[in-house]
Amino acid sequence: MERENQSVVTEFILIGFSGFPGLQVPLFVVFIIMYFTILTGNIIIVTTINHDSSLHTPMYFFLAILSSSEICYTLIIIPNMLTNLLRVKATISFVGCATQMCMFLGFGCTNCMLLTVMGYDRYVSICKPLHYQVLMNQGFCTKLVVFSATTGFLFSTIETIFVFTLPFCGLNKINHFFCDLAPLLELACARNYIGEAVIFLICFLVVFCSFFLILLSYILILNTILKIPTTDGKRKAFSTCASHLIVVIVHFGCISIIYLRPKSRYTLNGDTLISVTYTLVTPLLNPVVYSLRNKDVQVALKKSLGRSTCTKKI
Repeated sequence: MERENQSVVTEFILIGFSGFPGLQVPLFVVFIIMYFTILTGNIIIVTTINHDSSLHTPMYFFLAILSSSEICYTLIIIPNMLTNLLRVKATISFVGCATQMCMFLGFGCTNCMLLTVMGYDRYVSICKPLHYQVLMNQGFCTKLVVFSATTGFLFSTIETIFVFTLPFCGLNKINHFFCDLAPLLELACARNYIGEAVIFLICFLVVFCSFFLILLSYILILNTILKIPTTDGKRKAFSTCASHLIVVIVHFGCISIIYLRPKSRYTLNGDTLISVTYTLVTPLLNPVVYSLRNKDVQVALKKSLGRSTCTKKI
């Protein structure tokens, strides 16, 4: 009888940035500028890599895939977030919420694995340069990307099923600006301890194992770099890793705080600000870092701009 009297949730209300009522319009302006910068930067990187034959190497192949994934990753969250900043009541359907979370986690897991693959690529390039072309051939690189995406979305589907098979009865206000794991588990009116353990295990495997493999790659890379006799050689070797390393530190730092901490430490405003970092700042950091610090991309961009200018003049 008690279950019959409880109303079944058909939609959720996203609390979002209600904790900052006077800042919603300024935040909209800042976020939309950042979003268009993310789209423009990543599209430029993908287009430049596809059109410039000198960038048709494993490193830039993975970078193009990562940029494409970042475009999809932000597309799942940011347009809806921008719309909700201007709405009095931000709602999302039950199915829409499940879809958003599954897609977001899928691209998030895929990005973690792609960063791991990029770390392995740098390891082979610096530590096994004579075998690089053989080990990192096109077929193997494609398999790594397919494995990353398939595993990422398999994990996200499992997590989504565990969350959305929980009963949601009555309360439907999500303390977040999108449908994420922690606030939805907080909202459920029952607990599935096995499901929560599986979700934590998946998060641990994706975040910790990916970061551990990247760390291992860089320990081996550092060991090789230290053996290079010249300072200039060491600098050139490390410069090929610097951009990737910056993105890795920011990306894994933020998601570790969110997904690998006790449930009791969840706070609305604090988690909202951290979530903005990995949904906006990290995708923005990717094209900025790789375009500003990477000479090959800079040269390719200048060549593309030069061709465009010549075409217009003709």
